[in-house]
Amino acid sequence: MAADPYAWIEQSLATIEACNWYRSVQTINGHPGPTVLLEGQEVINFASNDYLGLAGDERLIAAATTAIQEFGTGSTGSRLLSGHRELHRQLELAIASFKQTEDALVFSSGYLANLGTITALAGKRDLILADRYNHSSLKNGAILSGATIIEYPHCHLPTLKNELQRQRHNYRRCLIITDSVFSMDGDLCPLPALLDLAEAFSCMLLVDEAHATGVLGQTGAGCVEHFGCTGRRLIQIGTLSKALGSLGGYVAGSTALIDFLRNRAPTWIYTTALSPADTAAALAAINIVRKEPHRRQQLWENVNYLKKSIQQYCPELKLLPSESPILCLQFADAKEVLNVGQKLKSAGIFAPAIRPPTVPTSRIRLSVMATHQKVHLEKLIQSLHGIKDNFSFQANKKTTPHHGEV
Repeated sequence: MAADPYAWIEQSLATIEACNWYRSVQTINGHPGPTVLLEGQEVINFASNDYLGLAGDERLIAAATTAIQEFGTGSTGSRLLSGHRELHRQLELAIASFKQTEDALVFSSGYLANLGTITALAGKRDLILADRYNHSSLKNGAILSGATIIEYPHCHLPTLKNELQRQRHNYRRCLIITDSVFSMDGDLCPLPALLDLAEAFSCMLLVDEAHATGVLGQTGAGCVEHFGCTGRRLIQIGTLSKALGSLGGYVAGSTALIDFLRNRAPTWIYTTALSPADTAAALAAINIVRKEPHRRQQLWENVNYLKKSIQQYCPELKLLPSESPILCLQFADAKEVLNVGQKLKSAGIFAPAIRPPTVPTSRIRLSVMATHQKVHLEKLIQSLHGIKDNFSFQANKKTTPHHGEV
């Protein structure tokens, strides 16, 4: 009798469980916000990327509802066939204005935006240089492109420069790809220096602004604005599903780049267009972000308060360096971080445990929102302080490099 060709799946699952890497979904009920119902329990929500609290905003809900009533629930086809609506173009123009680029292109997700853009820009005769801790969508886009890929240590410019000196002349085109805010640490890429290297070695530079859009910069336009690099030549990719409270992704850049992607990006050409509801909600969110800077101001007040409180009241905890609303507490191993996450949940705090292989070291990831009240932040500090003596915090004593170290 032939061997079962699917037997390996159960064996693989058993290995995942033995390593404490097993994952499963947790059901949330009701509107998103600073508190949510998690499997029937009301908890303070530190697991959301809804940094400005717009996902439950009545204006986004109204915009989405109006779009459904006018255009229906689905776009019915790709943009090049039956799926294009004037609403899509309005959103693209709003993004280009927000990012101060010549044009923009909207995809059905940020993941698709990265896959489609990278595979359109690079091929077998080209070189991609990628930060080792890039998001999965950047990594997989590079693989799918067929280009030669060299990963450089996280944010380590000397290694990147050395690889450019050694390799650049061997390839037709070169693309440097990086997150601007690294989603599992909260630190930022050294964007000005990356741009200088890209210009010096005739490289394209692609930055994923997923966790920076709406959050960083004087107007919330992202890391490019934050670092004073607006107007310099690069490719900006982002998402509409985090601070903008909707769904979808975008690419912003030159007119020629966007026109090229309309003709060559497979994940735009061969995918059903973003739904009318998501498109309208994202458009409403951009307008709110630009008109209500107090949301961003409140977000940063919350971030700074929480960072100072952790350092003051829980100095034993290993708080990874962060320049964003993403704060990560490092723990010794997957088993310990799972225990911490469960104890926090029992205390009414929803803060996910992030484990390998997603990250090199286990951590609790805290996402701060503008809509968190001081009482929410204080409850988190009290809960962390209450459980800290139950764990060894060996991560503080380890010499293993984390992101940003070499």
